[in-house]
Amino acid sequence: MSRKLPPLNAIRAFEAAGRHVSFTRAAEELSVTNGAISRQVALLEEWLGVPLFRRTSSQLALTEAGRLYLGELTATLDRVAVASMQLREQAVPTALRINAPPTFTMRWLLSRLPAFQRKRPEVDLRLTTLLAPVNFDEGRYDIAIAGALEPPPHCVSRPFMSELILPVCHVDLLDGGRLREPRDLATHTLVSFATEPYAWEDWLAAAGVAGLKPGGAIRFEQMYFALQAAIDGLGLALVPLFLAFDDIIAGRLCAPFGVLAAKQRRYFASTAHADPVTESFCEWLVREGSDTEASMQQWLRSQAPVS
Repeated sequence: MSRKLPPLNAIRAFEAAGRHVSFTRAAEELSVTNGAISRQVALLEEWLGVPLFRRTSSQLALTEAGRLYLGELTATLDRVAVASMQLREQAVPTALRINAPPTFTMRWLLSRLPAFQRKRPEVDLRLTTLLAPVNFDEGRYDIAIAGALEPPPHCVSRPFMSELILPVCHVDLLDGGRLREPRDLATHTLVSFATEPYAWEDWLAAAGVAGLKPGGAIRFEQMYFALQAAIDGLGLALVPLFLAFDDIIAGRLCAPFGVLAAKQRRYFASTAHADPVTESFCEWLVREGSDTEASMQQWLRSQAPVS
């Protein structure tokens, strides 16, 4: 059934004029002339067949029919305005500020973010890579991602992936049987970085060769450069397996000692408080982390045990 509606411009003109009881103020509100308001109101009265205003040379007043009609129109237009604003707010991108370690961001997160953006295109992602301890009081991010043994205090935290920190190196270093057991590191270069959560000294002690002096040492400021040095064949680096996993599968890197003396931590996504957008992102992280862990576990099972 088709609706028989009066001209909508005439409705707007009458509703504004009725609220103000003034054609002049209605014209100012709608950015038109007094004459335009007068013509639109007259058009509406003609369409309705009922006078809406009593006009005299010095006064404008609503008729009883005009007063009742104005009440209905104002309430209806208010509902339309509210519904439209709510819809517009849903369409406006929601900013989600994420802080994560630089190497994690470059080597794992960035390649997976398009999947989240396809799922939640209305979310405007903003990434930072601050290395300071998690601190939501500064208001610089909504989600903080970090690897740790325990979640940061005073936060809502969700673990989304396990982390095995172990030595990796370019596959060429295995040539000639020069790297079969930890004591062979005496002829190899160990690569470290300033923010490492697991020092080579600790790994060597856990592997049963405490005090071993390596053939050389290279130190960087960040993990990214240490991992790249390993990829380039400069030495062995202690890094999380999941950050090196793609290069291991591609045959550029290897884990010469398997999980021997590996240190395990977890990656946490922490927020100051939960809301639907942060919850959605954290749930997505959990699924992505689970997929990564499943791939790594399958690879680990395929490796021969260390003798």
